[in-house]
Amino acid sequence: MWCVPHPREPNHTLVLLDSEGLGDVEKGDNKNDTWIFALAVLLSSIFVYNSMGTINQQAMDQLHYVTELTDKIKAKSSPGTEQMNNSMEFASFFPDFVWTVRDFILELEIDGQPITSDQYLENALKLEKGTSEEARICIQKFFLNRKCFIFAPPAYGKMLKQLETLHDDLLDVDFVESTNNFCNYIFSTIKTKTLPGGGTVNGPRLGNLVLTYVEAITSGNIPCMENAVLVLAEQENSAAVQRALTLYEGMMRQKVQFPTDTIQELLDVHIICKSEALNIFIKDSFKDVNQKYQTTLEIQLEAKLDDFCKQNEKKSLDCCTSLLQDIFSPLEEQVKQGFFSKPGGYGIFLQKRQELIKKYNQQPKKGIQADKTLEEYLKSKETVAEAVNQTDQILTEKEKAEKEQQRKAKAAADAARELEIQIRRQEQIRLENERRQQEQIRKMAEDMEAQRRRLLEEEKRVQALRLQEQERLLKEQQERERAEHQRRIQILQDQLRHNHSRPDCIVS
Repeated sequence: MWCVPHPREPNHTLVLLDSEGLGDVEKGDNKNDTWIFALAVLLSSIFVYNSMGTINQQAMDQLHYVTELTDKIKAKSSPGTEQMNNSMEFASFFPDFVWTVRDFILELEIDGQPITSDQYLENALKLEKGTSEEARICIQKFFLNRKCFIFAPPAYGKMLKQLETLHDDLLDVDFVESTNNFCNYIFSTIKTKTLPGGGTVNGPRLGNLVLTYVEAITSGNIPCMENAVLVLAEQENSAAVQRALTLYEGMMRQKVQFPTDTIQELLDVHIICKSEALNIFIKDSFKDVNQKYQTTLEIQLEAKLDDFCKQNEKKSLDCCTSLLQDIFSPLEEQVKQGFFSKPGGYGIFLQKRQELIKKYNQQPKKGIQADKTLEEYLKSKETVAEAVNQTDQILTEKEKAEKEQQRKAKAAADAARELEIQIRRQEQIRLENERRQQEQIRKMAEDMEAQRRRLLEEEKRVQALRLQEQERLLKEQQERERAEHQRRIQILQDQLRHNHSRPDCIVS
C-alpha cells in the first residue's frame, strides 16, 4: 500500500493497493486468487488489471475469477434477502475497470482501420464461444466504466536489465507517453471510494474494511457489504460518542468553577457544552440509523450532567461546612468557657450568633448548598442555644430574688434607723422638759399643748416621709419590672423579625 497526497484534489489521499499476480504457480490455490480478486474489487474505486502482450483468449481465461464474484460477495446479511445476482446491482458498487496491457507491440487496427485502445478492449470483450465467454459477459455487465491503456516495452535489448535505474529520458517515448496518459486519467477520473448509503471511505474506514473483509474470509464466511458498513458504523459511532463525551467533560471542567452559586449557572454551561458535543458527534458519526448512537450520547450526557451536579453539591457542602466551622468556632468556644452563663447571656448569645450568620451570608462562592448547610448547622446547635437560654433564665431569677432580699433588708434597716432617731429625739425632749419643768411651770400647759401639736405634726411628717419612701421604692420596683418586661418583648420582636426575614435560620 502506498499513500500519497492527491496531486489534484486538496485534502484527499491517493491510495495504491498492489496485490500479487493471479495464477501464481507457487501458491497452487485458486481460492487464494479468487479472494484476492474479490478484496481488490471491494476495496478500490478504480480496479487496474495488468496483463502482458495482448488481450487474447489466454488473458480472458485468467479473468475467470470475475465469474465467481457473485458467490464471494454479498450485499445483505438477511438470509431471506435475494443476493446480488442482478448485474445492475453488482455494477452499482463495482469500481471502474482499467485494463493495462504491457509490452504491446501490435498495431491498433481492425480490418486495416486504426482504433483506440478502448475500442481494442471492447472488441476483445465481444461475445465469443469458449471458456472465457462467461468472464466476458461478467466484465461487460459488472464493470460499466471500462478503460484500456496499452504500453510499448519501456526499453529494448540490454537496457531492459537496467530498467530499474534508467532515467525517463532513456525510456521508450511511446511508453513514457502512455504512462503519462494513464496517470492523468487516474488523477482526473478517480472517485472517492464510497460505501452503500453514500458514506465515503477515509483512512480509518479503509483499515477497518480490510480487517472486516479478511476476518470474514479467514473464518469461512462470505464478505458482506451490509455487515461491513454496520461494523464501521458501530466502531465509528461508538468512537464518536466517546470523543463527544470527552469533549463535553473537558469543556465542563474548563468552564465551570465549582461550586456554582445557582444550579441554573451549571445548566447554562451544560447547554453550551452539550451543543458542542452533539456537533462533534454529528460531524464524526457514520450512518447513525434512527439516531441510535445520538440518543445514547444524549443519555450519557445527562448522566454526566448528573455527576457534575453531584460534584457541585459536594463542593458546595464542603465549602460551606468549612466556612461555618471557621466563622462559628469562636462562638462555640465562648459557650464552652461559660461566657454566656450570666443573666442576659442568652440575648448576647443570640446577638452574636446573628452577627455571625450575617457574616456567613456575605461570603461569596458558597454554592447551592449555602442555605441548607446553614440551616442544618443551626439545627444541630439548638441544644446549645437552649442550654444557654435555660442558664440565663435560672441566673436571672436568682438575681431578682437576691435584689428583692437586699431591698427588703435595706427597708428594714432604714426603718430601724428612723425609729432610733425618733427615740433619741424623744429622749432629748423629755430631758429638756424635766430640766425646764421647774422653770416653766407656768407655761407647762401652753408648752405641753405646743409640744402635743408639734408631736402630731412630727408624726404626720414622719408618716408622710414613710409613705413617700414606700411610694418611691414601689415605683422603682415597678420601673424595673416594666423595663424587664419591655426587654423581653423586644427580644421576642427581634426574633420574630429575624424569622420573617431569614426563614432558613432557626432561632430558639
